[in-house]
Amino acid sequence: MLGNFGYIGIFLIAAIGFAATTILLPVTLRFLGIVPKKPNPTKYTTYECGMETVGKSQVQFNFRYYFFALLFVVFDIQVVFFYPWAVHFKQLRVFGLVEMLAFVLIVVVGFVYAWRKGVLQWK
Repeated sequence: MLGNFGYIGIFLIAAIGFAATTILLPVTLRFLGIVPKKPNPTKYTTYECGMETVGKSQVQFNFRYYFFALLFVVFDIQVVFFYPWAVHFKQLRVFGLVEMLAFVLIVVVGFVYAWRKGVLQWK
């Protein structure tokens, strides 16, 4: 039968096949003439909700949004690590406790750093 590496090989072949098909299918359809190419200056105009834009089409966002998203990801990953640790807490004993305390300490240091930088203050 297939060992563990056989399943990984099948998955790798399927992933490469899907990626190649996704990339090569539009090119092939364009080459065969199924997908038409009709360039038009109207296609390249920027519009929003069917209306022409007024002013700049690119808006610069505040960098604090990215900090909030990063903090969300950090705490989300923390929850992902806490659940298996809590399930196997009795088997891990003192080593598991020390390891999780080190992990929490690293996350708390990052949280305090973000707090001191003023990331959590919304202006």
